[in-house]
Amino acid sequence: MTALATVQAWVALILGVLLLGMSAFAVVDALRHRADAFVAAGKLTKPIWLGINGVCAAIALLMLTQSPLSIFGIIAAVGSGVYLADVRPKLREVEGNRGRGNTRW
Repeated sequence: MTALATVQAWVALILGVLLLGMSAFAVVDALRHRADAFVAAGKLTKPIWLGINGVCAAIALLMLTQSPLSIFGIIAAVGSGVYLADVRPKLREVEGNRGRGNTRW
């Protein structure tokens, strides 16, 4: 294998692992929020978001052996990305600090 192909393979593997990590984090985060918080935030229900994030995580797992830049990898990234960028902040806003103290962390 040439040096360029080796670099491309490593970049694809790193992107695949990052995609899997993001998707897995989205599933775990959706699990830990109350079901009524999704409705109160004006978003889809908890089972729907768990299904979306679960499918995205499964696709991301399959993309470890393929290119994460394929159409399926992009679909997985968009699904989890929408949850993390749009739904998660609204859920945190609705649920409040939940005993985390006064810190932003």
